[in-house]
Amino acid sequence: MFNTSIRTLIILATLIWHVGAVMLLLKGSDLLHQAVELRPGPGWPVLAVAAAILTGSLKGRFLFRKLCRRNLDRIAGLSQPKIWKFYRTRFFFFLGLMILTGATMSRLAEGNYILLIAVGWFDLSLCTALLVGSTVFWQRKNLS
Repeated sequence: MFNTSIRTLIILATLIWHVGAVMLLLKGSDLLHQAVELRPGPGWPVLAVAAAILTGSLKGRFLFRKLCRRNLDRIAGLSQPKIWKFYRTRFFFFLGLMILTGATMSRLAEGNYILLIAVGWFDLSLCTALLVGSTVFWQRKNLS
């Protein structure tokens, strides 16, 4: 009843991955904007963006690309693909945990310049890692 194609599962996995990246981009940017409002002028927020791109690129290249490849291999090996199998059950558990932790960190950072920058950096770093890792999804053989 809930059977689907491997291609559909790959598209769903890609979509969820990119939605997460966009949400982190918006959240991280907003936190750094709040920091700039607290203390106008260039400085730490700009450095946080640069550091996030650097660290996120490294995480994406050496960790997230491997995670994406493993998930694609797992999907390709499914004998009866079901619509909910685009990620493992534990992925959704950890995703919920990460969202809850991120929301808590953002609330704790409100009004605190250093925490706003730290959490903004963390979110943008994770966003960059997700985007760099997502290049694995876009390889022609995966979307055929």
